[in-house]
Amino acid sequence: MSELRYDPIQGRWVIIATDRSRRPHDLLMNHRPAHKVRFCPFCPGNEARTPPEIVALSGSDPTGGGARGWQVRIVPNKYPALSVEGNLERSGKGLYDFMRGVGAHEVVIDSPDHEADFASLPVDHLTMLLGAYQDRQRDLYRDRRLQYVLVFKNHGAEAGATLPHPHSQIIATPIIPRTVVVELQQAQAHYQQKRRCLFCDVLNEELDRDERIVKASEHFVVFAPYASRFPFELMIIPRQHAHLMSSASPVAMKDLAACLRDACRRIKQLLDDPAYNIVFHTAPNTQAFDTPGHYWHTLPEDYHWHVEILPRLTRIAGFENGTDFYINPTAPESAAHYLRELPGGD
Repeated sequence: MSELRYDPIQGRWVIIATDRSRRPHDLLMNHRPAHKVRFCPFCPGNEARTPPEIVALSGSDPTGGGARGWQVRIVPNKYPALSVEGNLERSGKGLYDFMRGVGAHEVVIDSPDHEADFASLPVDHLTMLLGAYQDRQRDLYRDRRLQYVLVFKNHGAEAGATLPHPHSQIIATPIIPRTVVVELQQAQAHYQQKRRCLFCDVLNEELDRDERIVKASEHFVVFAPYASRFPFELMIIPRQHAHLMSSASPVAMKDLAACLRDACRRIKQLLDDPAYNIVFHTAPNTQAFDTPGHYWHTLPEDYHWHVEILPRLTRIAGFENGTDFYINPTAPESAAHYLRELPGGD
């Protein structure tokens, strides 16, 4: 029989359709053909074909040949969803609200290697990349017009990637996205009632049950959420409570890099390299102009930053769009079992 499961973090019910339970091979979709591009603006040597870089990080040659060229490069998006220039000019339009499209939209070129992905990049390189994410979050939060910074990665055409070269994106918005608002409200309500972090309680429950854990490292735990929206959805939560991703230590970031690579390798091996999204949820900018100070009184105690990996193995259709219910044909316990049984990614 199918089950209805409640997600306490998003305040949402999910249908786990166990009557039509799917094994990994039943979920394999026909991937869209690889992007056919004659010219890649993200490859080394084509730097002049992108907007001027915000930052470029270089690394040392592991063969002892000295410094190499850039290893991570961040540039403004050539076709930004939001632009840094101007004032918000928030106003009412009768019943509606209006503000100018002020924000930031950046492209992070993950690697000079056109064929690389999170499953193949060395841990040290991924650590450098995660450090770049942290630096950009810290810098963008200095702009008091911006209330939130989302780091995300689209892997594969079905997940929204428009260029095959490995890259991530950073979008800073003058409002807090609805998904994050719900997380904040759920976390705050839980803390007010129990004086405990909701995410820490979820993490402790998962560790106690141990049936949805995929990997547990010194600093992070990778697990399939109890009310997973998608087959083989994963969440990565720091063991140590912290509300800001940018506050994590280099040692923790190296551990996260290893966990991310391991998770992506398992998904790639088991599911034939599906499309997926990775999103990094952190706390909002408490120094933004429009942020009421009293609202964030318990934020450092009640919110907990985390990472979500969302494989695109099923399609969202009318029922999901009409109800905000998701139907997941693979129980997260089964997903965790299949992923956990694979050889480790290290």
